[in-house]
This record gives sequence, C-alpha cells and structure tokens, in this order.
Amino acid sequence: MTQFSFLDVGFTYRSLQAEMDAAYRQVMDSGYYIGGQALDRFEADYAAWCGVRHCIGLGNGLEALVLPLRARGIGPGDEVIVPANTFIATWLAVAQTGARVVPIDADPATMNIDLDAVERAITPRTKAIIPVHLYGAPIPSAQLRALAQAHGLFVLEDAAQAHGGTDQGQMVGSLGHAAAFSFYPGKNLGAFGDGGALVTDDDDLADAVRMLGNYGARVKYHHDLPGGNSRLDPIQAAFLSVKLRHLEAWTQRRCEIAAIYDTALDGITDLRLPQVAAGTAPVWHLYVVRHPRREALQAALAALGVPTALHYPVPNHHSGAFRADYGDLSFPVTEEICATCLSLPIGPHLSVSDAQEIAARVGQAAQQI
Repeated sequence: MTQFSFLDVGFTYRSLQAEMDAAYRQVMDSGYYIGGQALDRFEADYAAWCGVRHCIGLGNGLEALVLPLRARGIGPGDEVIVPANTFIATWLAVAQTGARVVPIDADPATMNIDLDAVERAITPRTKAIIPVHLYGAPIPSAQLRALAQAHGLFVLEDAAQAHGGTDQGQMVGSLGHAAAFSFYPGKNLGAFGDGGALVTDDDDLADAVRMLGNYGARVKYHHDLPGGNSRLDPIQAAFLSVKLRHLEAWTQRRCEIAAIYDTALDGITDLRLPQVAAGTAPVWHLYVVRHPRREALQAALAALGVPTALHYPVPNHHSGAFRADYGDLSFPVTEEICATCLSLPIGPHLSVSDAQEIAARVGQAAQQI
C-alpha cells in the first residue's frame, strides 16, 4: 500500500536542482550576503507579480505583519480587528505593538472572517483591520475596503498562505493598503529557511518598513527610527526568484487536486468540505475538511497510509498566550472549526492519480468510523 506524504518541502529542490544550484552559486560568487542584486531582483519581480509598486523583503512573515503596524503608529490604546480563526501570528503581531486584539468570529461556510460582523466591532479606537486569506482562500475585499474607507482604517492583508490568490481577478497583495507574506518552507512560495515580505503601493509606508527592518536607517549609521533587524537573506531571495517562475504551475496542480477532492468527497456522511467566497480564486495552501469525529477519521486515514494535519486545533482565545484576556469570550464558529478541522494532503508533490487514491481512502476511512 502506497504511503503518501502530507508535505514534501524537498520536492521543489529536487525538481529544480540545476536552477537552484545555479542561483546559489551566483549569490556566493557575488560576495553580497546581505542585500545585493539577488534581493533587489526578487523584490522587483514579486512586487510586479502582486501588481504593486513595492516589495520589502523581511526576516519572516510575523515581522511582515508587525512592521507595517508600527510604521502606521499603531500601539497602546489602539484596537486592531483580526479573525478569531487564524494562525496565532496574526494576533501576536498586534500584541507586539501594544494595541488591543479585537477578534471576529469566522464565517461558517468559508472559515474566513465574518465580514458582516466587522462593522459592529469598529469603535473610535479601531485603527486597522487584518483580514486573513486563510488556507489560501482570499476574502471578498470590496465590502472590507468600503468599511475601511468609511471609518478611515488601515487594511493589512495577512497573505501568508495565499500567494497568487485573487478576488474578482485582482491579486492578493493588492486588495488592501498593504499585505504581509510568509516564505516559510511549507508555504506555496516557500524559501529554504525563514523569510517574509511586505508589499504595498504606499511609498511612505514602504520607506518606513524598509527603515524599521534595517535598524531604522536609510543611510548607514544614520538611524532615524527605533528600528530592528529584519531582512530577507539574498540567498533565500535567489531561491524564491527561481520558484516564482514555477509557482503558477504548482498552483494549478493544487487546484486540480482540490477539484478531485471536491468531486470525490462530496456526499460523504458528516464530512464537510471547504467552500470559497464567490468571485475569489483560492490557491489551496491547505484543503481543510471538517468532521465531528475528527480524531477517529484521522486515525483511520493514518492506518490507510494517508497522513493528515490539524490547522489549527487550539483557538487563539484558549491559548496560554491570550487566555487571560480572551478566555471568557465565545467564538462558537471558530471553536467548532478548531474541534473538527482536518487537513488532507495537497501540493505539487502529489500527482492526479495520488489525489484520486487519497480521496478513495478518505471514503473508505469515513465508512470505517
């Protein structure tokens, strides 16, 4: 019986070894190991790919969220609206500025933030909204932009899982005032280490974020802001430039697998399939189903050679980091998602026939429990 892999981050290197090795040698021969042409090239290419003017390579996806908030002066006394259902980095970014996290429960269909509930949470202290394109599924942005314009709010997309997703044909990364990306190895566009980026059309914001990531300086030894050190390594940028050329094909494979799952798994008792908002095109970073007997289904699939994962089993308001301030709050949709979610294997390392076999085994496992 074939044993499948949930994720294979080495697949991209094995597939593109000659290109990757050439990119590595080019950076090593250049003598530039901070900054340099490899980073400049990736920043320009990725900004153009997202349809914006600026890309600032940063140390990781968390800092890509923190630094634009700091650049906009958001801090103690301010409020930032975030999804209740998201990876904890979204909440941590707000907490690191000293601002107050204001969680909004999830839409039960898409599992993304419930946009209809956002307006009710806006107060005079609200300064920003961080929508998350969770699991690679973009949010419909027109309603959010209208709210932000009406209330003067900063919209920072958390696009860590959604490289290449679109809403009404418009690329993720260009839907708000700015967008934060992660290049963690497991992402659709992943480095071979940590990395992140901030993309934006806002010239002043781009300048401030670049300074904050470079010790607060535009010019060496002239430190105009209390910045830190958050820079994308040029060798990672070179690898990402190679991968960016292949990302569309990899995304197409993810979409093919998701379509197979959608068809083959439809109608399985108690199995709830992911839904996407009308007008949006997901990139299927994750394919997350829900089942009331999640643990039993996961165990049955493991016995059949199909590994799965949980994204994410602990609601942020129940985590040790936030329980003291938010543990008494109730986000019932988020709590239900966290208790029932199960991520099936998806990615370019899988073939169409692999996906068909995995779907068949999901059906078999569902009958066993």
